[in-house]
Amino acid sequence: MAGLSASAFAATADAPGSGPLAGLAQAYVARIDGKTVWSQRATQKLAPASLTKVMTALLVLQAYEPRKLITVSAGAAAATGTRLGIKAGERYAQEDLLLATLLVSANDACRALAEAHGGGLRQFVARMNRRAGELKLTRTRFENPCGHDAPGHHSTAQDLALLTEAALADPVFAQIVQRLDARIASVDGTRRFELRNGNALMGRHPDAIGVKSGYTPKAGKCLIALAERGGVRVLLVLLHAPDRWSGAHAALDRAFEHAARSRRP
Repeated sequence: MAGLSASAFAATADAPGSGPLAGLAQAYVARIDGKTVWSQRATQKLAPASLTKVMTALLVLQAYEPRKLITVSAGAAAATGTRLGIKAGERYAQEDLLLATLLVSANDACRALAEAHGGGLRQFVARMNRRAGELKLTRTRFENPCGHDAPGHHSTAQDLALLTEAALADPVFAQIVQRLDARIASVDGTRRFELRNGNALMGRHPDAIGVKSGYTPKAGKCLIALAERGGVRVLLVLLHAPDRWSGAHAALDRAFEHAARSRRP
């Protein structure tokens, strides 16, 4: 998909509370084949919840060794929020921890990955912010790799669309986020987990092929959705969406209808 630009968003932005997707979310961006068709409050800084993990995955994939073993630290094992329940000292393949991070948003798996790739948590977060600068995510700042609410941890619908497009350029990321489920295990085989994609559009919307959901008390319900129909791709970013699943389902269908009308002679 083509890159985003601030001018493209400005040209298509709806006034708050208006437009064809009014009421969908506090902030949103809808893209069809790399072109923004609808947006609202696209540059408002908001908590991104676990949509943060798209950046974590992007950095992990820069030096990706699927079968490389990672030992779970005490800090990772103690991670709060959504988690697998992995234990300190257990070892997992990098691939399995990435699956857990993206499919079920496991904060313990996410932290274990970040510690293994950044020389420590603080160093990894610094890398996240450097990469954000390289991608020109001018209104994004990360304070942790998993999306916990924290002062100064914020992004925008526009920046998250940019970030997602960068991540989707990696075939491993694109393949993982469209999986419905996966099975992973510790290296010694004593711990096994069955993962079911937390993106409820997967398997329910016939055209959905990703990407990531998230929730925290501050961020509310968030979603990055990707769908493809008849060669048309729609990317949707929702921040603080009260009814994200049915809302996203309807918005994706509306975007495909818009694309079909636009192509008629």
